[in-house]
Amino acid sequence: MLQTLVEFQRTIYLALADQIKLLAAGGGWLAFFSFLPMGVVFGAAHALTPGHSKAVLATYLAGSDTKVSRGLLASIALSATHVTIAVLIAVLSLPLVSLALGSVGRAPLLEDVSRALLGVIGAWMVWRALGHGHSHKHEGEVVGFMAGLIPCPLTLFVMTFAISRGVPGAGILFALTMMVGVALTLSCVAVLSILFRERLVHLFDSRPRLFDLLSRGIEGVAGLVLAGVAIWQVTSN
Repeated sequence: MLQTLVEFQRTIYLALADQIKLLAAGGGWLAFFSFLPMGVVFGAAHALTPGHSKAVLATYLAGSDTKVSRGLLASIALSATHVTIAVLIAVLSLPLVSLALGSVGRAPLLEDVSRALLGVIGAWMVWRALGHGHSHKHEGEVVGFMAGLIPCPLTLFVMTFAISRGVPGAGILFALTMMVGVALTLSCVAVLSILFRERLVHLFDSRPRLFDLLSRGIEGVAGLVLAGVAIWQVTSN
């Protein structure tokens, strides 16, 4: 399955490279615009591969009391940040490369910042599960933003190639369509996570005390997982 996704992405990327080369050689934009919808498919398939903070998003939503509408906003915030950060790094590459990029397609500094912030969110969830504090209206979107600080490597490759060919606008347009595809996949993850949690707690509707304990327990475990993974990833680098 993973190999199929990788090969599928490679096919689209090679076709995109041909389109960018045609633009750079003086070709018209009409053919490129007709190719843009492939960016949605490209982004959706790419988000199915390991990474993209799917586990973080699912863990947070399964442990919080976030509703579907807020879960979708969190997934959109994650997708937008994930792709936008990569575009900004590529466009502002000269001042940012030495500071943020340690290897091709990665930004270790931003990754560590993202993980540390998610660790704070995890600790906050544990604290709240123990009976302290309350959830905030926009907490899900904040989590999405923090998780999205890790830039999308394929967006970096697309932008770098487009900039090297003198058509950065083409890279930005394709990145925007990729963002839609990534958001579609992550939105599915968000909805499934929330529906799973709601289905689980629905079984305990007739037992309010047990329901409260279960809700707090799920949130506490989710918080511990987020904090533990964040600590492990930061200290193992």
